[in-house]
Amino acid sequence: MVVKGRFAPSPTGRMHLGNVYAALMSWLFVKSAGGKWLLRIEDLDPGRSRPEYARALEDDLLWLGLEWDEGGLANRGDAGPYSQSRRSETYAEAFESLREAGRVYPCTCTRADILATQAPHQSDGTPVYGGRCRPAEMPAATPVPEPQTRHSMRLWVPDEDVEFHDLICGPQRVRLSRECGDFVIRRSDGAWGYQLAVVVDDAMMGVTQVVRGNDLLTSAAGQCHIYDLLGYARPEFGHLPLLCNEAGQRLSKRDASLDMGVLRREFSPEALLGRIAAMARLRPDSTPVSLSDLLDSFNPALLSRESNITVI
Repeated sequence: MVVKGRFAPSPTGRMHLGNVYAALMSWLFVKSAGGKWLLRIEDLDPGRSRPEYARALEDDLLWLGLEWDEGGLANRGDAGPYSQSRRSETYAEAFESLREAGRVYPCTCTRADILATQAPHQSDGTPVYGGRCRPAEMPAATPVPEPQTRHSMRLWVPDEDVEFHDLICGPQRVRLSRECGDFVIRRSDGAWGYQLAVVVDDAMMGVTQVVRGNDLLTSAAGQCHIYDLLGYARPEFGHLPLLCNEAGQRLSKRDASLDMGVLRREFSPEALLGRIAAMARLRPDSTPVSLSDLLDSFNPALLSRESNITVI
């Protein structure tokens, strides 16, 4: 079986060093296995996504030499479209399958309601839903709520463990009800939830390997549950340490000094690759390195197993 990995950024701002680090590691994992690398544009949020950011992220990837085999704005490949904003019908089919199986329920809780009664946060900052609208038992099929009632739709999560082996973090065992809770798969404004969309997309696009930041490690368990419910084969997961600033805060698009506009003015592609490789523990120092040399010497066993890596 051919390994297929993917990089799936959200076009809500210019990529920063952490995004590029995740893209590079994903590319190295899949290319070292002789596989294919897919680029998907995760523009589910219409209020924040911008086409100019999508074009900029493609240009930044190509500047580094990270060329994708499938996907992108040009929809290279036969599993497109590769922008989530154009895949609503596909998500609707999966949602209907879950509804007919009695796996979802309407929730009228506002964000304020949830924050007032929330359980401890997940590692990605998302609160675990307290269950105010959760039915005691799920019916054979979820009724369709009245259209005038503003509601989201949540996945009914059982009190069970999900187990998987992470390529970087090792064996994982997550209690769904405690760590994930009943999560939203369709928002109250009609937009599709990330958890549902990413599972459907990866399955439909033949993705077999997902390498990304460890802030999504717990989310992987919820995604595994959706894979199982829909009868899809799970991909392999690998969750990377997060790049953090000196204050220990994970990098974000607010770290303007580390966005690609600044980095491209200060570094050559080889110099930036060398810096990232040193932070990831793939090389002993930040000496500039070509992408081909980095691929030739890539050894995932060398990657840091720490939760966070401070930017150097």
